[in-house]
Amino acid sequence: MPYLNTAATLLSAALMLMPLSAAAQSDEEVFNRIEALHGNAGDLAEPLLSLVEAMGNGDAATIAGLAEYPLRVAANGESYDIQSANDFIENFDALVTPETREVVANQKYDQLFVNSDGVMLADGAVWMSGICDNDDCSSSHWAVTSINN
Repeated sequence: MPYLNTAATLLSAALMLMPLSAAAQSDEEVFNRIEALHGNAGDLAEPLLSLVEAMGNGDAATIAGLAEYPLRVAANGESYDIQSANDFIENFDALVTPETREVVANQKYDQLFVNSDGVMLADGAVWMSGICDNDDCSSSHWAVTSINN
């Protein structure tokens, strides 16, 4: 029977290390996880809301302004490194599918997935991360770092 106790202990430990299911989280739990892993969780609200609204409205300029360049975009079975906001805006319809726009537009805060890479929206359609504004990272902002159609 020691084998069963060891197996149960290992299973319990593994389950504790797994991220919470997005559906099982509260807004407070998501906020606390962002704060614990990245800090500046309170600064995410404005760019996140802007992104969700802009995706719903197909507002390429707003989305472009929320991105960090080069921006990695997976679209049409290819991976692109978009170098500028103008590039993104000019190619928006090819880079961000209507399906991606819709799922991001319907994103709820308590459904965000958070890990050490950043904050994932819509099952990986978009990732946002904290970007350092200076060498010591004492100042930072949240930005879109990848889009995956």
